[in-house]
Amino acid sequence: MEARLNLFASPVTGKLVKHLVGADKVISGTELPRSTQELVKIRASQINGCGYCLDMHTKEAAHAGETDQRLHMVAGWREAKVFTDAERAALELAEQGTRIADAAGGVPDEVWENAAKHYDEDQLLALVALIALINTFNRLNVMVRQPAGDYQVGMLG
Repeated sequence: MEARLNLFASPVTGKLVKHLVGADKVISGTELPRSTQELVKIRASQINGCGYCLDMHTKEAAHAGETDQRLHMVAGWREAKVFTDAERAALELAEQGTRIADAAGGVPDEVWENAAKHYDEDQLLALVALIALINTFNRLNVMVRQPAGDYQVGMLG
């Protein structure tokens, strides 16, 4: 498979991605746990079918010490005993925020309230921004059919 556009050669995309990566660095510097950040990125990428982001974030998470078991269970997080209540709340918010068009009223109050039990306002803001950002990256990569499988840890960071 070949990409429809070469995102890595385009000066326009280079500028855009620089700003998106900058936003990711701001989020990474918050108190939102790094493992939660990667789990959220993986779950949104699964929903959106973004192979490039799945390749990247599973490799980054493994490199940061995430276990194979947890990585394999992200898609089935509701039935998996390997996630904390806080991680479950973040994954549910990620799903609802990613599938926002599927719900007439957006993210349900109970999903938000559950996340708010586990995260303070700054962490919630980071979580919301992270969900929006990974969805942006997913859509960019899916639309241009960015091939997956060659990502090296730290390549874009």
